[in-house]
Amino acid sequence: VQLQASGGGLVQAGGSLRLSCALSGTSRRYAMGWFRQAPGKERVLVAALRWRLENTYYADSVKGRFTITSDGAKNTVTLQMNSLKVEDTAVYYCAAESSTWPMRRDAIDYWGKGTQVTVSS
Repeated sequence: VQLQASGGGLVQAGGSLRLSCALSGTSRRYAMGWFRQAPGKERVLVAALRWRLENTYYADSVKGRFTITSDGAKNTVTLQMNSLKVEDTAVYYCAAESSTWPMRRDAIDYWGKGTQVTVSS
C-alpha cells in the first residue's frame, strides 16, 4: 500500500495551494486525510474524509478556508487550501486509517511522505 502525495510549495499570505494524495495497492476503503506538523509542534489532523458515510472533518483553525474532496474512484483526496495564513506553514502528511473517526494520529495505518507548505507574510 502506498500513499503518493503531491503539491505544496511557497505562497504569500492570502494565497492558495492544493495538495493531492493517491492511495494505491489496496481495494480496502480507508478514511483519508491530512495532518500537519510545524517546527517544534505535534503533528495534528487538519482535514479528513470518510468514504463510507461521506463524512468530512476540519480542524477549527482551517474551517471555511480548506476543503477536502475525493475523486470518483475514491482513491485520491485533494486538499484545497485558500486564504492561507503564515501559521499554516508546516509539513503536511497524507494519511490513511480504517478504525477511528476523526482520524487519530496513533491509529494511522499508512503515512505518505511529507510535503512542505510555506506561507510568507
